[in-house]
Amino acid sequence: MLPQETVPTCDDDSLQLSSQLCFATYAAAHAFTRFYKPLLEPLGLTYSQYIVMLVLWETDNVTVKEIGQRLFLDSGTLTPLLKRLEASGVVQRKRDAQDERQVRISLTQKGRDLRAPVTAVWRDVVCGVGLTQDDFDALKNQLNQLRQTLDRAGRRDPR
Repeated sequence: MLPQETVPTCDDDSLQLSSQLCFATYAAAHAFTRFYKPLLEPLGLTYSQYIVMLVLWETDNVTVKEIGQRLFLDSGTLTPLLKRLEASGVVQRKRDAQDERQVRISLTQKGRDLRAPVTAVWRDVVCGVGLTQDDFDALKNQLNQLRQTLDRAGRRDPR
């Protein structure tokens, strides 16, 4: 529990949409998706596909489960997305040789070749955010800390 002086006060304005931290982060996430769309479209990627590709550029040949853990997505959300990436020729899906229940995702040459143009997209996004490097890093760290705090709070026994 936070010390009382650090807890935001609850008043009549607390339930206004503009007072909600959850809505501010939700709206910012949608703004990011809209900002990325015209930058990623020429490369044949959606924002969701882009974040999958980020995982694969870090570590190729990973399971669907590992991608889901990194992106906080379930396999029901990932599977159609991965099928579309496979259909576009940037990844391939194969059953794991040791455990056929697992599906491994690996980059094709076309997928590896997308990394360079996506780097330019990332630079455009960083410039579009309009933050200094220190502010960019601080905000990212605060958001990561918020997610971790909410994850921990969500795992607590509600009884």
